[in-house]
Amino acid sequence: KIRGLRENIMVAAQMKKKSKTNKSITFDVLFLFIISFLCVSLAHAQAKQTVTAIYIPLADHYAGIVAYEKYRDKMVHADYRIKRMKSWPLLRARFMSGEVDMAYIICPLAMDMFRERPGFRWVSLMHRDGNALAINDLLNTDVKLPGERALRLPDKKVAEAYSKAKRKLGRPTECGVPHLQATHTVVLYKYLKDHGKTLGLDSGADKDVIAIEVPPPKSPSFIKKKNSRAIPASFEQSLPWADVVETEGFGHVAWYSRDVMKWPPHGHVECIAIATDVCIEKKRDALKEVIQYIHQAGRDIEAAREKGQASMAAIADMIRKHIPEHNEQAIIQSLRLDLNVINYRHLNIDKAGLKHIMDLAVEGGILKKPIDIDAFADESFDTKITSQ
Repeated sequence: KIRGLRENIMVAAQMKKKSKTNKSITFDVLFLFIISFLCVSLAHAQAKQTVTAIYIPLADHYAGIVAYEKYRDKMVHADYRIKRMKSWPLLRARFMSGEVDMAYIICPLAMDMFRERPGFRWVSLMHRDGNALAINDLLNTDVKLPGERALRLPDKKVAEAYSKAKRKLGRPTECGVPHLQATHTVVLYKYLKDHGKTLGLDSGADKDVIAIEVPPPKSPSFIKKKNSRAIPASFEQSLPWADVVETEGFGHVAWYSRDVMKWPPHGHVECIAIATDVCIEKKRDALKEVIQYIHQAGRDIEAAREKGQASMAAIADMIRKHIPEHNEQAIIQSLRLDLNVINYRHLNIDKAGLKHIMDLAVEGGILKKPIDIDAFADESFDTKITSQ
């Protein structure tokens, strides 16, 4: 855009030289108007500040992707860019290096990072609810899940199937989670606790289930490998990965986090947006604009869910430009309005909701200690649009 404006100014200047032969006052006035307009436009284009956000391929981050696809060219202050990361450890390292402005991240991991080095703040939610437990065929032999997903609730059946598998294997079964310091691990801990079972973090022969780190994109292959070896297995991951394994026929959605981590009326806190203190200080208007459009994109996703198949297909097309391994059917299943197992409403700071997650994470040994949530949260980026 800047290059084009400069070329237009040069063309206007050449036209001015030619006009001298005509001594045209009218043309001189027009020339001055054109030059003034182009200079203002050039200054405006140069004033945009780059805001780079990093993300993981999850339904959690769909609003950030839709905001990029629909609104990046409409932004006045921000040159909004997104970059995909392969895993949570890589995302953590990249953000903490100071190379990027924002990260869309699971909240226990963000709290641990803040405890380590508080050079950033929590500026928004990315969604509410939104993860699920998937089990393979061997576990489902005992669970016998109902066909309709709306009827799959976090009762004791999966917990008892875990215990039976442990007795058969002589060791705890493994459950893949995206990171040990993930909201997903907290949800899994709470589910097992609710049914008198225990969770080990990467080890623990005396536990009923062991949580191991499996990057989200690799979770379907994790289930496939266990199936091929006749080993009971599961994963607790963000949508739509659980839907991917079901729609492709090698796993089953057992339950959704919404029904384990109940947080009325809006749904539990999960992935959040964090921004560096440098970005907050030096790119405030640009950052505020990005968050405003993320919240607008959240509303757009919700509107598409209400309108139905054609609108949802358009949202899926935007998403699959960046996450092609999320098949369209899995995206649509994850965003089904009748299930309502993830939502993109009420994305402003929710301190009480975060504290609920934090307290359980500390109790389960997922976080070493609590943080000061008031120091962590920056409510100055809250918007009205997300609650309309």
